[in-house]
Amino acid sequence: MARNIVLTLTGKDRIGLVDQVASLVAKRDGNVEASKMARLGGEFAMLMLVAIPEANISNLDRDLQTLRGEGCQIIMVQTEADSKKYAGWLPYEIEVTGADHEGIIHEIAHFLASRGINIESMDTSSAPAPMSGTPLFTMKGVALVPPQLNFNDWSDSLEEVGDRLNVSVKAEVVK
Repeated sequence: MARNIVLTLTGKDRIGLVDQVASLVAKRDGNVEASKMARLGGEFAMLMLVAIPEANISNLDRDLQTLRGEGCQIIMVQTEADSKKYAGWLPYEIEVTGADHEGIIHEIAHFLASRGINIESMDTSSAPAPMSGTPLFTMKGVALVPPQLNFNDWSDSLEEVGDRLNVSVKAEVVK
């Protein structure tokens, strides 16, 4: 019987790291169901949902010892599907842009949590503006909103948070 595991890996960035991990998963008859990967500074971070036969989980963990020996941090956690947990909740794309400064992620995340809104995914970055070189912040994410929350109420309040932070905030239903 296949089990789902969440595999996280962080380590020094190098060519072939994704290939090596994917090969080890395939060797144990596993399949990468979903993943997020990024180079952050000089490190590489990998987050995968892997479906793998239960009998092969310990073998995969043993196979990953080679990477641990190279300095990679690896965690494997068995998980269950929770498709009913947020049944009926509405997905919204949230985008935040503006001059980068401390506290933007915290303020947005705190606002969402205080309203009972769940962050499903979030990607953030900061890059120099083309002309001035001023760091520009971008956040894109998907949040699940409880059905009892009125869109205009929470989205207007979220825009007020953005105004206070001097960033643009947009929320729209996922299409």
